[in-house]
Amino acid sequence: MICGKRKKSRLENQQQQQQVFVQPCSGVAKLSGHRAFKKLGLTDDEDIKMMLKGSLFWKIKGPRQQKQRLYRLQEDGMTIWFETRFKRAHSKHVFSILHIESVREGCHSEGLRKFGGSFPEAQCFTIVFRGKRKNLDLAARCVDEAQCWVRGLTKLMARAEAMSQREKLEHWIHDILHQADKNKDNKMSFKEIKNMLRMINIDMNDIYAYRLFKECDRSNNDRLEEHEIEEFCTRLMARPELEEIFHRYSGEDCVLSADELREFLRDQGEEANLQRARDIIQMYELNEKARQHNLMMLDGFMMYLLSSAGSILSQAHTEVYQDMSQPLCHYFISSSHNTYLTDNQIGGTSSTEAYIRALMKGCRCVELDCWEGSNGEPIIYHGHTLTTKILFRDVIECIRDYAFKHSSYPVILSLENHCGVEQQSTMARHMKTILGDMLLTEPLDGDVPKHLPSPEQLKWKILVKGKKLPEGKSDPERVSYISNPEEEMEEEDDEKFPHSLQEIKPLQAKDVAQISQELSDVVIYCSSIPFRSLSHAQRYQKPTEMSSFSERKARKLIKESGNSFIRYNTRYLSRIYPLGLKMNSSNYNPQEMWNVGCQLVALNFQTPGAEMDLNDGRFSVNGRCGYVLKPAFLRSSQSTFDPEAPRRGAGQRPVALTIKVLTAQQLPKLNKEKSSSIVDPFVRIEIHGVPTDCCKKQTEYRLNNGFNPCWDETLTFQIRVPELALVRFVVEDYDTTSCNDFVGQFTLPLPSLKEGYRHIHLLSKDGASLSPATLFVHVKCKKM
Repeated sequence: MICGKRKKSRLENQQQQQQVFVQPCSGVAKLSGHRAFKKLGLTDDEDIKMMLKGSLFWKIKGPRQQKQRLYRLQEDGMTIWFETRFKRAHSKHVFSILHIESVREGCHSEGLRKFGGSFPEAQCFTIVFRGKRKNLDLAARCVDEAQCWVRGLTKLMARAEAMSQREKLEHWIHDILHQADKNKDNKMSFKEIKNMLRMINIDMNDIYAYRLFKECDRSNNDRLEEHEIEEFCTRLMARPELEEIFHRYSGEDCVLSADELREFLRDQGEEANLQRARDIIQMYELNEKARQHNLMMLDGFMMYLLSSAGSILSQAHTEVYQDMSQPLCHYFISSSHNTYLTDNQIGGTSSTEAYIRALMKGCRCVELDCWEGSNGEPIIYHGHTLTTKILFRDVIECIRDYAFKHSSYPVILSLENHCGVEQQSTMARHMKTILGDMLLTEPLDGDVPKHLPSPEQLKWKILVKGKKLPEGKSDPERVSYISNPEEEMEEEDDEKFPHSLQEIKPLQAKDVAQISQELSDVVIYCSSIPFRSLSHAQRYQKPTEMSSFSERKARKLIKESGNSFIRYNTRYLSRIYPLGLKMNSSNYNPQEMWNVGCQLVALNFQTPGAEMDLNDGRFSVNGRCGYVLKPAFLRSSQSTFDPEAPRRGAGQRPVALTIKVLTAQQLPKLNKEKSSSIVDPFVRIEIHGVPTDCCKKQTEYRLNNGFNPCWDETLTFQIRVPELALVRFVVEDYDTTSCNDFVGQFTLPLPSLKEGYRHIHLLSKDGASLSPATLFVHVKCKKM
């Protein structure tokens, strides 16, 4: 618990203040439909009214898998319930509006394009979920009904996006209460309360739980009714650690003035002027009278700390804030490997949906493995495996539609080309026809490109990475850049590439014939060449030429020539990819590649885990645009930086990082089938950076409490190169007999970490929000 004085008179003063400023209802009791939609501002909306009545839709899964089901919006305004048409009593399926990523009108999903042909397109729509959950493809009985649901879901999603953390918590509690109220009488027996406690990850002592139950049972009938349930939940959700902080600054009157809030902001390391304090009060204080007097009460203070302004991630860094006018090689670029796969690379499914998910996560470099297809149409899949196949043309259409929905900065198409000349030409024609002006087909300056342009110059443009035919045969060293296609395939081992000029075979006529002129012509700034050596590159490589490296080759270069590799990456783009032998499509640690300035560190986006957490964390800043400016010491061609042995004075500013892990709130229940299963959580903080900075420390575990565990433990770290460091917060469920279970995580760059009291909004294994689950910490970051 946080230290602080607590006097008897404080409670009396607070009660007096509450008489002056009447507290609003917390809203945790079960809402009637009218009340819920009044809060949402959708009381009289005709689309919502139809959704509440319910609609019969066909669920489209395959050529013969079309089932009609009833879908209905529940009265909480945030949950969709559905059932099979003839088995209503046995259906208990629901999903939350908070879990929907987007709604697509018409046949704009792979499933509907393949299997929705028996329905008019205007009657079809797709619900796309966050994380790895599959799309829900639906067909309505008429156009008006489909449009009603598309409009209604869009409105509800917009409202959900704007919800405060407090509102999300209320919705979560409402949902739990609904599940726990077994007989649906809108009352809660002690047995139902105990069941609810287990559902929210609390194994509370029976004696204490019953005492709390009886204190709230004002009617003394062994049933908690609406306001009594609200009181029980309010007591349960009390945040004594936030009250302690509030009282430390507000004093005995238990109300925070603008001056007192300014003092808190100063201690937080925030902009601390009187106008800023007043603006915060006007934005987050719930009570109108308090707002009028520029005063903040405990509920408003908690709202502020739980908002994005109280997040550990700097809000200034969630917008594009970096210089975007430097050459492409000066940026880390979010990159995907085997982008077409939704699962492993041996027997997984290839899908255009995988491209959409990657692009909507801010990915700016996607991979297309192109192979000869039937009827003259190139296909994409993982060659010589059991993965399914998709048309190259369909992928290009998908990229056209989604390339710039999330970010306006350039997208790079990394072609792994296994096609003959004829289908290569078909690929070029499809890109030109489908992408139109989006496709960059000429250098920006209209001449032979001599340097890499900036992301700003290339906004809204799609670049092709692939082989390019030589300009002429006058320079034998230049000609040698086009090698046998078999040499450039990204297979399990690229060590077959020659490493010296003596080993390079002259270009043969048959090699040239394997490259289509049309495809070569659309490669402007990302010409693929085999890597010979760092010294060869410094002598002969053009800035518009780039090489790909397996993770093995990259590690070897880092170990043997770390600083030389950094200097190479100040001039040229390099793409790193996972070894092909990994049957489960596992990822490598991208941090070691970023440490030497590699830009296109390609990961399997379909494979969740710590590696993808690091990638998501690296690109969570700069507006999530997919481009992050490298530190200055990784952009200088004269850099002396060596990640294996960083020295003071090379542009690095070491820091001492101190994080006090205070509490967690509403951690998710891992085993929902077993009501008695409660998590025993602990927190691990990981530093990922140069080797000397990599470190992991953790708290003790807390037995049987995932609802409001308290640690109050301080973890300290010394970080020599903070500009490269990522901080990963991980919550796990302690287990004495087996591996600990993952609960949630959040990763961010150290320079984007804010000091002071901060909430960390946890994410699931696949990167989806675990709202309302949070960690509460205090952060100090001091230069050494």
